[in-house]
Amino acid sequence: MGKIYVLYNTYANNGQGYENSKEIVKFYPNEELSYIDITKISNYKIFLDGIKNDEKIVICGGDGTLNKFINSTKDITIDKDIYYFPTGTGNDFYKEISNSSENKVVKINEYLNNLPTVTVKNKSYKFLNGVGYGIDGYCCEIGDKLKKESTKKVDYTKIAIKGLLFDYKPTNAHIVVDGDKYYYKKVWLAPTMKGLYYGGGMMPTPDQKRSEDEVTLMIFHDSNKLKTLTIFPSIFTGKHVNKTKNVKIFKGKDIKVMFDEPKALQIDGETILDVIEYHVTTK
Repeated sequence: MGKIYVLYNTYANNGQGYENSKEIVKFYPNEELSYIDITKISNYKIFLDGIKNDEKIVICGGDGTLNKFINSTKDITIDKDIYYFPTGTGNDFYKEISNSSENKVVKINEYLNNLPTVTVKNKSYKFLNGVGYGIDGYCCEIGDKLKKESTKKVDYTKIAIKGLLFDYKPTNAHIVVDGDKYYYKKVWLAPTMKGLYYGGGMMPTPDQKRSEDEVTLMIFHDSNKLKTLTIFPSIFTGKHVNKTKNVKIFKGKDIKVMFDEPKALQIDGETILDVIEYHVTTK
């Protein structure tokens, strides 16, 4: 086998992206490994064209690292085999596509095509797992701040509980699904999903299939803090959808969510602040 190019994100896991990527050695103990920071690749077409047939590309990281790769290559036809080794914190994408309880190297080309697009603040992004809007975006916002202050692992569950009880205030939302309009008050969560998991194992839309050409929106609305806190843990099992008084599910190919106050939003774990609306299309 030829050289193996190991792509990592130096900023992943509080700056531990490179160190974590070295775990790949156990799968290729006798191969030549070339470590490359994906944030330093200025031209992906030139980089990919330079990969020889007997060489391999392995992306090491979490969902955020994968998101950076798919958006850096979204205008390029990839004719090379792309492999992935999960070294992130949540690894939601790997959890869905892998049949293994252990982290292994998997080929992911089939999952990189026909991805949905989300437009936020007049900029468009592809996404693998989902777009979170509401308290999930808030958790990413607070988590990012904590990462800058300490190297300790961020407890997102603790952030969510504190937010639900004290700091986060729900907002009203207008949504449009394939042209049909709806309005909800006191919206806590409004994610749109391509995959099954986000946020470290939550299943906001448990019936969503990655192979579908539609995405799924979940609206968690009209509940007080105590009731929200009671329902919230069931998102990790997908049983929250049984609370039909407070949880609504929509499938569609064109989804727009508009809040009446700016909130943080996350795309595969990457945070965007002060967002009023997002627009997802699968076309």
